[in-house]
Amino acid sequence: MQDLNLLKQIDFIREIDKLKYIQRRTRLFNSDRHENDAEHSWHLAMMAIILAGHSNTAIDILKVVKMVLIHDIVEIDAGDTFIYDTQKNHTNTEEELVAAKRIFGLLPADQAAELIEIWQEFEEGQTAEAKFAKSMDRLEPLLQNTSNNGGTWAEYNVDYQKVYDKKKVIKEGSSSIWHFAENLLIESVEKGILVKK
Repeated sequence: MQDLNLLKQIDFIREIDKLKYIQRRTRLFNSDRHENDAEHSWHLAMMAIILAGHSNTAIDILKVVKMVLIHDIVEIDAGDTFIYDTQKNHTNTEEELVAAKRIFGLLPADQAAELIEIWQEFEEGQTAEAKFAKSMDRLEPLLQNTSNNGGTWAEYNVDYQKVYDKKKVIKEGSSSIWHFAENLLIESVEKGILVKK
């Protein structure tokens, strides 16, 4: 007789393979190739582990890693909304909550409930773990764009103030990483790859 929980977990594992097909606007470091959501999530998990010591407060790093690994799974159904999109709000959580319930709902009930709760905690951004996870989520594309001569900033004509406004959430998770990020933004303006209007 098959273990029903195992079958549900395998179904979930099969389903999340679709994350590898969700293309993001940002490109890999020093590259023309677009990053996919699975690559993005893996990179954030590694960044969180490596940079955890820079968090403003003590954090449960396993919870942060879970957050960054699952935060974009909802995009399998909801799609990736570009952070600088002027037509659609980046925080489309109602649509994403429906996706979270469907996708995480493939799992056994206890695991589904845990992952939905962690996903919601990330979205709300109030806990120390969520703040640090969000700082990683905003730092990675900054590093990518600075490595790609402005990347999506140049491609979509995004100015300094819009970038600054989206990136300043980094300081909620880490003052020292925000200081680094702010300097990168200033350097980007000086290099002409980010325009101040």
